[in-house]
Amino acid sequence: MEKQWYVVNTYSGHEESVKEKLEMRTESMGMQDHIFRVIIPETTEIEVKDGVKKEKKKKMFPGYVLVEMIMSDEAWYIVRNTPGVTGFIGSSGKGAKPTPLLPQEIDRVLVNMGMSRMDIESELAENDKVSIVDGPFKGMEGTISTIDLENNRLVVLIDLFGQETSVEVEPFQVSKL
Repeated sequence: MEKQWYVVNTYSGHEESVKEKLEMRTESMGMQDHIFRVIIPETTEIEVKDGVKKEKKKKMFPGYVLVEMIMSDEAWYIVRNTPGVTGFIGSSGKGAKPTPLLPQEIDRVLVNMGMSRMDIESELAENDKVSIVDGPFKGMEGTISTIDLENNRLVVLIDLFGQETSVEVEPFQVSKL
């Protein structure tokens, strides 16, 4: 089974406490190999008030938290029974497991937050073979030559017209081979 993203419904305004409780429960129950990241989708907006610029975090989906996990009975139980969680989106109830988000759906949300579906530091390394799945070089395969963690970019060497060419892509634009 592979890790996928799921949408968890919470009481509105309780997203932060659900995130904290879920992360604590994951650690205390030793489920780090099943529940990976818990994210509250937010964007940063600049607000000008009385001539002063302020950055303000705004929730993209109030009342919802995104959870990256491998859907197992134990992980499903832990998330469902976390205080403040009202259920999963995409579940018919009656004990049915929810459906995960499609890769393009989660990519759109994560890119707006400056994040990637792939955890660059732990999942990708230089000289890894990747397939480009988005952008002008979609369908091409290459090798990662450089990882720029600061700017969240990868330099991939691809074969373009019989010549090795380096292209810069974002992590969501590749999948590991």
